[in-house]
Amino acid sequence: MTAPRLPAYALFAAMLAAAGLPLYIHAPKFYVDAYGVSLASLGSVLFALRLLDVVQDPLLGRLAERLRARRGLSVTLAVTVMAGGMLGLFAVTPPVWPLAWFAAMLTLVFSAFSYLTICFYAQGVSAAGRLPEQGHLRLARWRETGALLGICAAAVAPVALGGYAGFALAFAGLALAAGLAMRGQWHGAPVASGGFGPVLRDPVARRLLAVALVNAAPVAVTSTLFLFFVESRLQAPGLAGPFLLLFFLSAAVAAPAWGRLAERLGAKRVLIAGMVLSILAFAAAVSLRAGDVWPFAAICLASGAALGADMTVLPALFARRMETISPGASEGFGLWSFVSKFTLALAAAGILPLLEAGGFRAGQENDPTALQLLSLLYGALPCTLKAVAIGLLATARIGPRDVPASAVNQGSIGS
Repeated sequence: MTAPRLPAYALFAAMLAAAGLPLYIHAPKFYVDAYGVSLASLGSVLFALRLLDVVQDPLLGRLAERLRARRGLSVTLAVTVMAGGMLGLFAVTPPVWPLAWFAAMLTLVFSAFSYLTICFYAQGVSAAGRLPEQGHLRLARWRETGALLGICAAAVAPVALGGYAGFALAFAGLALAAGLAMRGQWHGAPVASGGFGPVLRDPVARRLLAVALVNAAPVAVTSTLFLFFVESRLQAPGLAGPFLLLFFLSAAVAAPAWGRLAERLGAKRVLIAGMVLSILAFAAAVSLRAGDVWPFAAICLASGAALGADMTVLPALFARRMETISPGASEGFGLWSFVSKFTLALAAAGILPLLEAGGFRAGQENDPTALQLLSLLYGALPCTLKAVAIGLLATARIGPRDVPASAVNQGSIGS
């Protein structure tokens, strides 16, 4: 059996990550500016498509199991579908009503993304067993590093490549390279059937999922509003790419440090400290005005560093609990992934219509009231959500040193 090629896993993780969070940053802004689609309509479509995952993800898991003997071929088809969906979304002028085209292309991207994620993480479990000692840890480091680099690249690609069409073409090239790199790596690893009972019946697991839902909401809100905030509040649209890169690189650099602190001081305590740092950063954003680019750069550094704790410590807490109540099963991580995706969709569905109802218009002159609403949604709302997450975590029955070093060092669970 072919030995796992770890750089190939990193490249494939980068491709998946580039089609995840960056879509919520780029797609709404692009369709508002290019086709005049309303923010409320875009938010509704994003929310409806994520609700589709409730039904779709378990079915895709069963499909992956049925196609186990032809896993390589099915992955190739899914990669092709996702690349085609990205090209249709950003590089093709909609041949029909833009909102319908937006929904159709995102359905292709999201469905292929879910199927590939299921196969990829199931394959990772199998591949790690064929590596020397600490195989799971080695593969996770390559995979999560690739994912972070993919997010960084996708965040700045539209600016660096001269537009969204260039971003879509570059993604198609990345998908081709990732698919070729993983050739011969798909060996039909088993996929769990999708039963969530053991996870949902456990009170600690339920509490951690609730923490994850609320704690991810601030990043979902700020990701959805980021481009609008930089363009209209700071009036610095040309700096959106560098700000995004600064944010995600700060998260990538800080993540290992949070892991080491969690080993020494306890995961729960360190995670709460990261949440407090996030509140301080978001609160500072409320008072920013046009031209405050250096203070916003500092906010990007601080909030990115806080995100590093969320990406590293909280998933490790959940992984440790899964090892206790459902060892070897992936259903819990399927729920974890769904919580992350659902939070992004919920933010888009709630925030974009509210912003539009408050009089905000993207790409136009906005009155002080609309700009103040944008600032409050971007800064004050995340502070409130983080405070709720701190309360949920602080009252959870989790010991201060309940996460082993290996779990924390593995980093985030893929979504």
